[in-house]
Amino acid sequence: MHSRIYTVSFQGVEAQKVSIEVQISGSVPAFVLVGLAEKAVAESKERVRAALHSMGMSLPRRRITVNLAPADMIKEGSHFDLPIAVALLCAMEVLPADEMSRYVMLGELSLTGSIEPVLGVLPAAVAATRWEHGLICPAAQGSEALWSGNDDILAPASLWDLIHHFKGDKLIAPPQKASMECPSRFLDLKDIKGQETAKRALEIAAAGGHNMLMVGPPGAGKSMLAARLPGLLPPMTQQEILEVSMIHSVAGLLKDGHLVTQRPFRDPHHSASMPALVGGSIKARPGEVSLAHRGVLFLDELPEFQRATLEALRQPLETGYVTVARANAHITYPARFQLVAAMNPCRCGYLGTPGQECSRAPKCAEEYQAKISGPLLDRIDLHVNVPAVLPTEISTVGSGESSVQVAERIQKAMALQTARYKGTSIIRNAEADASVLDKIVPLQGAELAFMTEAANRLHLTARSFHRVLRVARTIADLAQSEAVQVQHLAEALSFRARQGV
Repeated sequence: MHSRIYTVSFQGVEAQKVSIEVQISGSVPAFVLVGLAEKAVAESKERVRAALHSMGMSLPRRRITVNLAPADMIKEGSHFDLPIAVALLCAMEVLPADEMSRYVMLGELSLTGSIEPVLGVLPAAVAATRWEHGLICPAAQGSEALWSGNDDILAPASLWDLIHHFKGDKLIAPPQKASMECPSRFLDLKDIKGQETAKRALEIAAAGGHNMLMVGPPGAGKSMLAARLPGLLPPMTQQEILEVSMIHSVAGLLKDGHLVTQRPFRDPHHSASMPALVGGSIKARPGEVSLAHRGVLFLDELPEFQRATLEALRQPLETGYVTVARANAHITYPARFQLVAAMNPCRCGYLGTPGQECSRAPKCAEEYQAKISGPLLDRIDLHVNVPAVLPTEISTVGSGESSVQVAERIQKAMALQTARYKGTSIIRNAEADASVLDKIVPLQGAELAFMTEAANRLHLTARSFHRVLRVARTIADLAQSEAVQVQHLAEALSFRARQGV
């Protein structure tokens, strides 16, 4: 007796097709599982055996061979329980093998036969749609699977429900799509007193997708400014919602079938390890850089992070993805995030403040700032000095622009970028490469002379030079200017000169 059932194995957020073959043959009774299965998959034999026993069924006293193909692909995760059990039931002629082979299935079995939630249902459903298969998943995740656009979704609560459904005794009710969660109220830029230069930099960063570093003493408002960036960004598109939700599904962070509809804002503590930040660990799970995909990654107290951990950010900042290398696999996750970092000018935080700076100044500042490498700083477009707020500014009633007013300008600037990059993979100015910059920021005349002199005086690297042009293009877009002019380049350069760094 032989049967074949389909499930998935995850390579990052991509679901790879895996076939599960079961053969029951006349030989010494045994239950053998082959095909490079890791610990959780190998243990599925006992969960399947116990689940069938609780239903009053027992495995035939013959040799049972379960093959997970392709055999050279590592299989990991508890979601193999359900397809292995179904493949067994098909081989035992309890379930119709032809019908079951039309589905991709995943789910963990409890010892009583109920089907428990697992990671990665959304990317599995997307892959099943691409392969023109239906999907069988846990009842608690049926609404999540529906977001893939696949109409052939079965979400049984237990193995018994699945058997009754295909025998025609009691049909499984179709899952219901969960409603989109309403975005929560964002923090308002108007609540921040003073810091007009920093607010301007935040507007430029939001409009062009630029990375940003804020340097200032404790209590200056750096964290408050970073927390208001998501309120300036436009809503995610349907494609972006699906991209982000698939990453969160693989990480097990989707709740009650709701997609991630707001741009992520991730703010890991400075004690975070390299695997926690960029992805990895034993199972190569997505890290904070991938969970912040299409959103904001805020790193407070930047020099307090381990140096090797910060250096690992250099690849995703340039490429928009991160590759987790293991001896047996290379897994790639999307990581197109916007970095916002904050730091004190020195360890005590009060460099240059009379009566408050420590006795080791300015040497302590040099040592503290040296923890951040030049190549990493070179990848940050906007360097902003955030001074302490004056008492007169604290006591004044807020009169600055609200997030809604600033967001209107940003959306107009982004509309120009959408039209400019139509038909390309580029979304915002920060993603434009050197060949694109030559077309959208053609330097000539006064602009060329200005940038040539600035590059010589400030010793700009080629990367820095291009980043200045990207920022200048964004500033021109905010001004609704078709051409990048000297004043736009000058403002961009003012954010490149590192004050205190």
